[in-house]
Amino acid sequence: MKVVVGVSGGVDSSVAALLLKEEGYDVQALFMKNWNETDPDGGCMWEGDVEDAMQVCEALHIPLNTVDLSDQYWQRVFSNFLEEYRTGRTPNPDVLCNQEVKFSAFMEEALKLGADCIATGHYARIVHRDGNCLLKKGVDHNKDQSYFLCRLDQGQLARSLFPVGELTKPQVRMLAQQAGLATHDKKDSTGICFVGERPFREFLARYIPVSRGEIRTTTGEVIGEHDGVYLYTLGQRQGLGIGGVPDKPDEPWYVVDKDITANVLVVAQGHDNPLLFSRGLVSGDLHWIAGHSPALPLACTAKTRYRQPDQACRVEADGPDRWRIEFEEPQRAVTPGQYVVLYDGDTCLGGGVIDSTF
Repeated sequence: MKVVVGVSGGVDSSVAALLLKEEGYDVQALFMKNWNETDPDGGCMWEGDVEDAMQVCEALHIPLNTVDLSDQYWQRVFSNFLEEYRTGRTPNPDVLCNQEVKFSAFMEEALKLGADCIATGHYARIVHRDGNCLLKKGVDHNKDQSYFLCRLDQGQLARSLFPVGELTKPQVRMLAQQAGLATHDKKDSTGICFVGERPFREFLARYIPVSRGEIRTTTGEVIGEHDGVYLYTLGQRQGLGIGGVPDKPDEPWYVVDKDITANVLVVAQGHDNPLLFSRGLVSGDLHWIAGHSPALPLACTAKTRYRQPDQACRVEADGPDRWRIEFEEPQRAVTPGQYVVLYDGDTCLGGGVIDSTF
């Protein structure tokens, strides 16, 4: 079987290629360039990553191909990212990147190379049962990435392999070191890749005009000034620049609402302020990995952000192509634009964009 591995220049994809080579697959590597950023202070600095990928492929004696998917990334992911921010929501581009680029445009390029399937360094597992593909959490729950794969479908999973999904991160690094791979101690990438190391506000201001505005309490009192309402997210504490406010308790302030039209940021005090909590949410584009909705109402668990512990919930239909998800316990800072991802034990059922909360 011919497998094309999506190598990123990181240790996870390096070990994915290593494991497949050791298992006897016909392995090729494909490095995808997703961003045409030329700013040396940020962006996906792919030149260094492709050099690391070249070293790994030389060590493993596998061919390395490259493909420029920056146009597809811009059209399918980044344009959506900007539109979400313009409407005051906080998007997660990594989920859409997996759906539209890594397991779509990238897979198409891999098939052109004669691949039977593709492989990536994601910490997740695929179990084939009764003709279906189940997406399972990775064995290393600290690194599990099933959350970001919640929008994949049966066709994409059927042609995918996740070789490191059965391993922990320390095991992956150990295997890379034992094999003499240059990436064995490479630092993990964090944050949004195209933003890089530069301040996020500086990056976003390049594409969305931002203007300073008032920070108000829930009673309408002006207590500060923000740098642009798009730049903040619900539950945010850092970066508000609110000092001591006369006649107010000396407690931290948190973002509880954004008025895009009026360019006003609304804040309240207290980490556990009731205004930060929601009983549930509504999603209008819930994607089911099985290809169809299960019987509703459905008792399961959900995450509304990566690394959040699974939360017990109930899923019900809320009209045509709309779903209402109510939690057993109120959840803090559920944010429109982010993804709600559903689970049955360690099986990822799917996920959708959070439209609103209640």
